[in-house]
Amino acid sequence: MEDKKRKLYKGRTLNNFKELIERYENEYSEKIAFTYKENPKSKEFINISYSKFASDIKSLATSLIHLGLSKKRVAIIASNRYEWCVSYLAITTSDIVVVPLDKSLPDNEIESLIKRSEVEAIIFDKKHIDVLKNLKASNTTNLKHLICMDNTEDKDVINYSILVSKGNYLLENDDQKYQNIKLDNNKISIMLFTSGTTAISKAVMLSQANICADIYALSQMTDIRREDIFLSFLPLHHTFESTCTFLYGTSCGITVAFSDGLRYVANNLKEFNITGFVSVPLMLEIMYKKIDKAIEEQGKKKLVKTMSSVCNFLLKFGIDIRRKVFKTILNSFAPNLRVLIAGGAPMSKDAIECFVNLGINLLQGYGLTETSPVLAGENDKYKKAGSVGFALPGITIEIDNSNDEGIGEIKAKGPTIMKGYYENEEATNEVLKDGWFYTGDLGYIDKEGYLFITGRKKDVIVLKNGKNIYPEELEILINKLPYVAESLVFGMPDSKKDDLVLSAKIVYNKDVMKELFEGKDVNEYHDIIWQDIKAQINTQMPAYKSIRDIIVTDAPLIKTTTQKIKRHEEIKKILEK
Repeated sequence: MEDKKRKLYKGRTLNNFKELIERYENEYSEKIAFTYKENPKSKEFINISYSKFASDIKSLATSLIHLGLSKKRVAIIASNRYEWCVSYLAITTSDIVVVPLDKSLPDNEIESLIKRSEVEAIIFDKKHIDVLKNLKASNTTNLKHLICMDNTEDKDVINYSILVSKGNYLLENDDQKYQNIKLDNNKISIMLFTSGTTAISKAVMLSQANICADIYALSQMTDIRREDIFLSFLPLHHTFESTCTFLYGTSCGITVAFSDGLRYVANNLKEFNITGFVSVPLMLEIMYKKIDKAIEEQGKKKLVKTMSSVCNFLLKFGIDIRRKVFKTILNSFAPNLRVLIAGGAPMSKDAIECFVNLGINLLQGYGLTETSPVLAGENDKYKKAGSVGFALPGITIEIDNSNDEGIGEIKAKGPTIMKGYYENEEATNEVLKDGWFYTGDLGYIDKEGYLFITGRKKDVIVLKNGKNIYPEELEILINKLPYVAESLVFGMPDSKKDDLVLSAKIVYNKDVMKELFEGKDVNEYHDIIWQDIKAQINTQMPAYKSIRDIIVTDAPLIKTTTQKIKRHEEIKKILEK
């Protein structure tokens, strides 16, 4: 299908982040840009308008320029909060390279990334004040300025609020330094460290033109409205949340509500009147299981199935009554939720159908940090179960070196592709070839142009007989078991057979296991789960895909902050036992 047939909306071009700030001032001025609470127990919301947001960006930017940071690098490390967003745009619109860092990193890794990125200033929350003061005092980095988002009387630290006030004073007295900054849209503006799920993290170099191209492509695909309120709970240092919720969302004039934390998401969905959010499949699978369990406990499973069939039949005639029919269910967890954007891993068909049947527009996408990040996605009209959609407008996706099943490495080209990895020419040359970015992911494209992901090239399990097994395919089936929280399929080396034994590490939900198997001892869980694997999973698979061994635990798997399983670290831990 041609791009033009899939572009549902005209979209709005954007060349750099200064144009984004102009949009805040000229189009959304009095609208609420951000809303949040001081703490989870608070009942009062703090609201920030777009005009205030734009003003704070310019004020902070002016102070950063007066600190001599133009054409330098500045890092940000903090939880999702208003000051994070102000800092990001103040840095990037001042001709400074921003380096967002993962707030959950251990101190030694923070030190390593600050050294590698050669930042001269860092904006942070009070949690990091001690480690950063010690690091600056060590004189082993380029750090000159420590800027704390939270007020402090520490003489070695600059208060963020003071910088904003100083910048505002300078602007009121006709300081033109910020105004006179001319941005090179194609220059490196963002340095992002990958999550390092398969190797040491690499520093991805992106320009504002890269990010803005992705925002423009997304604006042609999805119906994001000014009245929308999106919950922000994935970490902002990650490009998926940063681009899709923060930058793309505010380009459309939405309100961003900062979550009180993962444990409070369920409450936040209701109290902030959330209409949408960007998520990873793990979170949505948990939501789906809770909804499904509630329906079953109320004895309404058959009724919901029947009414879903009726609703889907009426949809064929343009009659949509889903949200009216399932109003009670929606009210129980998110009354106003209308759109979900998911990416990062495959999602079960049952979970997808659940949200869609309730009248929630679930859009799946695919991308990488190196691609700003979204390469492919579904839109409001064109979807296909199991796929991650199709190439975004302006992006070309092809399959390289495909096998008999049409599966090969996914490669892409277009304006969202990174400039390369910082100071890593070898790694850059491995993935950027003749204008194409080789993703390292395996997949296929069907006759209608829909992209299907089968797994990571490095994660494919190759048996001695030459058969290829894609672990994600089996994990989706395992995760459908009601008591499974997450799983990892891997090849366990067997020296006797000189081959790999297909194995699975299964993390069960303790509360669900106790409820389903009352009276059973924890030591019996292994056999219970093993029987289900043999009866419900292996029977659906050809013999070579049958799981031969399992490890059962209630301890979560090792994951990144965006909830991606660190497969190689987890497998290494298993093999070392």
